[in-house]
Amino acid sequence: MDNKVLVGGGGEEYGVKQGLTLKYANRHGLIAGATGTGKTVTLQVLAEGFSNAGVPVILSDVKGDLSGLAKPGRRDHKLHDAFSSRAAKIGFDQYSYHACPVTFWDLYGVQGHPVRTTVAEMGPLLLARLLELSEAQEGVLNIAFRLADTEGLPLLDLKDLQSMLVWIGENRSQLTMRYGNVSTASIGAIQRRLLVLENQGGDKLFGEPALELNDLMRCNAEGKGMVNILAADKLMAAPGLYATFLLWLLSELFEELPEVGDPDKPKLVFFFDEAHLLFDDAPKALVDKVEQVARLIRSKGVGIYFVTQNPADVPEDILGQLGNRIQHALRAFTARDRRNLKLAAETYRENPIFVTEDAIREVGVGEAVTSMLMKKGIPGIVERTLIRPPSSQLGPITKAERAEVMALSDMGNKYDTVLDRRSAYEILSQRAQAAAVEAERVEERTEELPTLEREYQSARRFTGSRVTRSSSRRTRSRDTFGSAMSEAVIKELRGTTGRRIVRGILGGLFKGR
Repeated sequence: MDNKVLVGGGGEEYGVKQGLTLKYANRHGLIAGATGTGKTVTLQVLAEGFSNAGVPVILSDVKGDLSGLAKPGRRDHKLHDAFSSRAAKIGFDQYSYHACPVTFWDLYGVQGHPVRTTVAEMGPLLLARLLELSEAQEGVLNIAFRLADTEGLPLLDLKDLQSMLVWIGENRSQLTMRYGNVSTASIGAIQRRLLVLENQGGDKLFGEPALELNDLMRCNAEGKGMVNILAADKLMAAPGLYATFLLWLLSELFEELPEVGDPDKPKLVFFFDEAHLLFDDAPKALVDKVEQVARLIRSKGVGIYFVTQNPADVPEDILGQLGNRIQHALRAFTARDRRNLKLAAETYRENPIFVTEDAIREVGVGEAVTSMLMKKGIPGIVERTLIRPPSSQLGPITKAERAEVMALSDMGNKYDTVLDRRSAYEILSQRAQAAAVEAERVEERTEELPTLEREYQSARRFTGSRVTRSSSRRTRSRDTFGSAMSEAVIKELRGTTGRRIVRGILGGLFKGR
């Protein structure tokens, strides 16, 4: 189909081709349906279509099935006959098997090239959401980011942020006067949440070399768009990390890409699988940010497609912006399910041939109710659509095949080796070490002074200056017998008995007067 991504066939016994117009593909979309109804295959089909049209794709592979995009389908597959029959039924005469150009990514650096960002690029808002901080704790985190900027302390990885929090704790009395109360309890809570994040493997997300967006927006020599697959099967064990990373990626695209208006085809398409994780327990400020990004990012040539089980998982203000919709079957076992089904049906432009609500309930596996944007961005009439068969391999590839694809990728030389340059951790450690050396020198010079002058200097340091250093170095004893006796007398006078003697002497003197 010219200027369209073929989705399937619908109308007149599925003989009419249903496609997604590339010009309106950046106006976002929705793929919804209950578990086992075919959402993953639909996502695979759309990724193939965009790639063939020269549009790069970003998607998360939650179940590991989408790695098959890297290999062509096989005629000896058990579903080959079914695929061929379906292609003929919808009039897909050019159906054939072929692979897509694929780059594998993995936050943990195991099933793909490592993908990283810096703490500074993540920012306090998303990091606070990731760490599930309270309002007071988020305030301390904002202070840490502000001080890092003013003090010239780059925050690249988690140890930089941890060092920054320690420094704030040591100087909190001065910082409180400027920024408000900085409690040790809040600092301790943030440090504990950072420890939890490390245990989840989240520390691997932060560091350098940081991901460059241009590496996600490439085409191969044949002009096909690169399909960037993020391995997310293990990442789903930390859903907060998964959702925050994808939201960060979306925000970076919004901040860095230039305005392009309404291009003939998108510059990039972003599939957000398990979209409900983005909105579950999210604060209003975060939901508002997602809504803003979804509303404005289309002018930068980026299309966002939310993949979820139920349209009700997506906030209404965002759902209203999703013009291209593919709705697989919804179950209606409870009263709540029936309400959600009715609401989902009401968002479509009615077809006089069938009742939309009934169609959503009745469509089978591999079949969906679809509505695509037409000329001037008008929603098309809802159709029952038979989703076209995939051209790439259905199901995951082997570990050896994945390793082969990664070995041939030119992203390995750029991202596989960690870069640890001078940042907040190294700078603060160097400052602390220099302060310790200087303190040791002062202590040595003090020990060389006469006894009375040394005691005077020690007393002055004790009463007149703030002590922020600690030293494990024990003072070497060079005292004479006389000075030892003097110190013993002074110590005794400081005690209860000493105070009685002093009071007795002074009382006698004043009484005599």
